[in-house]
Amino acid sequence: MADSSKLTRREAIIRGGTVAAGLAFMPGELAARLARVAPQEAVVPWLNPPPSGGRSNFLDWQAVDSWVTPTDKLFRVGHYGLQEFSDEGWTVSVTGLVDRPLTLTLPQIRSRPRQDRVFTLECAGNRGRPALSGMIHNARWTGTPLAPILRDAGIQDHAIEVVFFGKDEGEEEIRDTKIKQNFARSMSIEDAMDPDILLAYEVNGEPLPTANGFPLRLVVPGWYGVANVKWLNRIEVRDRRLENRFMGRDYVTLRKETHDGREEWIETSVNIDRVNSVPAKVTKSGQGYTIHGAAWGSDIARVEVKIDDGPWREATLGEGKGDPVAWTFWQLAWSPSPGEHSVTSRAITASGEVQPAADDPMLTNKVTYWESNGQVTRQIRIT
Repeated sequence: MADSSKLTRREAIIRGGTVAAGLAFMPGELAARLARVAPQEAVVPWLNPPPSGGRSNFLDWQAVDSWVTPTDKLFRVGHYGLQEFSDEGWTVSVTGLVDRPLTLTLPQIRSRPRQDRVFTLECAGNRGRPALSGMIHNARWTGTPLAPILRDAGIQDHAIEVVFFGKDEGEEEIRDTKIKQNFARSMSIEDAMDPDILLAYEVNGEPLPTANGFPLRLVVPGWYGVANVKWLNRIEVRDRRLENRFMGRDYVTLRKETHDGREEWIETSVNIDRVNSVPAKVTKSGQGYTIHGAAWGSDIARVEVKIDDGPWREATLGEGKGDPVAWTFWQLAWSPSPGEHSVTSRAITASGEVQPAADDPMLTNKVTYWESNGQVTRQIRIT
């Protein structure tokens, strides 16, 4: 968890979203600079902005003005449509290979130890197609940890994974057979015991919006959005792998690999976030310009920015620095010449992993659009 000073500042941003709310927690020089220039800053629009807005509240990077995404701007996706459920009589069962099956009501879940986690939730299809850009947000989730509930149920020794079922359902066709199926995802028992995983009932201090999983959802920090099951009502411990649409057929990355001179096509299920970053916007204040952006998907050690064909320059990391599951804001002061310029960013993790370039084989050998985390280049005209 973040230290108490960061949490206090985040609370201020969540509740107010203004520069003034955070000034008391910033170094004096930076606070004075923000107080002096923020009101005069103007966004210089990209020439090639990503499509955003108008579709399920997809994020518009050039309009981002707070580290925590306001609740009404959280993106939303429903695999079987956006379904609406009442919280009246809602329960979550824990069954399968457990010694003590459980059925928990919402009041019982809310009465358990409460935990907050700021987490950047990104759809695995974000940026995979132009129309899907902006499927990401950074929010503060509140709920109770999953691991103690699993311990209370008593997982049996021969179990290997935990399956999470949502109440939403739709029709699937498998080998010419049409069936009704609930949305479900699974993970190993080791992964499910992560102390940061929550059964969440609030976001940004408010009840979950209907489209974001009301009344209860799974929150799995560090994993792509598909793992964060909405409308959660059943947890089952099993001794064999779940291979439904959302584990074995959809949300599967298909990539060509070469081994001993032989090409092989490898399919992997989407799960843990990949390192990513974007140049979000450029602002002008007086004669000076600042490039702003965000990086996420791992423990971000640094972000580098390249202007045109120049060298990589290290950006200054800001809010979120040091938090491996929340996005990190960054910025770089810039003194451009008039004319058109390209701006590219790349994030580097604490373990040395570098966000891949667009022509990296990890991306060019991938034929599905999931997990598209290549470096982003934006074009801008300075007058």
